[in-house]
Amino acid sequence: MSRTRRLRELIEAPAILVSPGVYDGYSARLVEAMGFSSASTSGAGLVNARLGVSETLGVLSMLENVDACRQLARVLSIPLMADADTGYGSAVTVFQTVQHFEEAGVSGINIEDQTFPKRCGHYAGKALVSPQEMAKKIEAAVAARRDPDFIINARTDAVAVEGIDAAVARAKLYAAAGADMIFPDAVRDEDQIKRFVDEVGIPISINIGFAIRSRPTTPLIPIPRLQTMGVARVSVPRMLPAAAIRAMRESLALLHQTMTTGEVVDRPDLLVGIDEIQALVGDDAVADLERRFLTEGELTTRYGGEPAGI
Repeated sequence: MSRTRRLRELIEAPAILVSPGVYDGYSARLVEAMGFSSASTSGAGLVNARLGVSETLGVLSMLENVDACRQLARVLSIPLMADADTGYGSAVTVFQTVQHFEEAGVSGINIEDQTFPKRCGHYAGKALVSPQEMAKKIEAAVAARRDPDFIINARTDAVAVEGIDAAVARAKLYAAAGADMIFPDAVRDEDQIKRFVDEVGIPISINIGFAIRSRPTTPLIPIPRLQTMGVARVSVPRMLPAAAIRAMRESLALLHQTMTTGEVVDRPDLLVGIDEIQALVGDDAVADLERRFLTEGELTTRYGGEPAGI
């Protein structure tokens, strides 16, 4: 089964689909290793991690985003959804954007109705394109995809800008334009979520804002409760980068401590071992390939015989 077909089935299944956000090879492999059925990227996660700058600058280009997603999709066997931001231009640009992402091996994309450069859905200062312009972008996205199972997830930021009634009206228009799923960002409460589920008529995706405690955001509603409400998918885009930043900061503080005291402090509770890293990135598979394809002479030169591992 193709990953696009698998993603569509997961979205349409009775059980809610939980999609953690990934931003590099480690996070992507961990999500799959921990048993999740799909992963997703966020534009903010990629630009923050790769370039160390704010997403609001709009400096990550479409092709840079595509290339990053291609590398992530390549190491995963589960479906990956990508964040295509605003589609990077007009509806004509969106047509090209969809084809680039589809060719990169991702199984679907988010396209949102903000103006460019966009902002995180939980930031102030957002501005929207007209509903009609966004609907045309969705029509172009649907027309561009070669695989009918490739998911077009239409995000609207209208709740925070125009209010819930306008946001629901936009969602209905986007669904009529051919979107497969609607992603209302920065919804305020369960009642707003339920309106989208009850009135829009296609699957609804909700973003849980772990690590955005200081900004107005969707409340941390238990995932079983979201499933009961009829939500099809929940994305968790910021949890892993936020966890990584905290862990790196604690590790660097430990290094400062060893520099000051002159003592070596072993913290297996804070750092994984090299064996875990090797297992995560597939060193055993590389060793298997060496056994298959290197000559006996090469193996002897490298290892004194067959490799026990890398």
